[in-house]
Amino acid sequence: MKKYILSIFIALTFVLWTDTAFSQSVPPPPSSHGESGNQAPGGGAPIGGGLFILLGLGAAYGGKKLYDNRKEALED
Repeated sequence: MKKYILSIFIALTFVLWTDTAFSQSVPPPPSSHGESGNQAPGGGAPIGGGLFILLGLGAAYGGKKLYDNRKEALED
């Protein structure tokens, strides 16, 4: 019975906590000065370098998994 009450308490805590966890302030209005006035969402942050790193790591991980599976198949 104690586990049941504890799990209900934890679930209610998380449900009520999400109301404050996702609250954000209002974004600032777009500035009237700048290069063109219409800036890309996210501030135009570059993602190219990080994207290539993630793709490279994913390819390396996939290659290792393939190598391990073939090695295991040859041993059997």
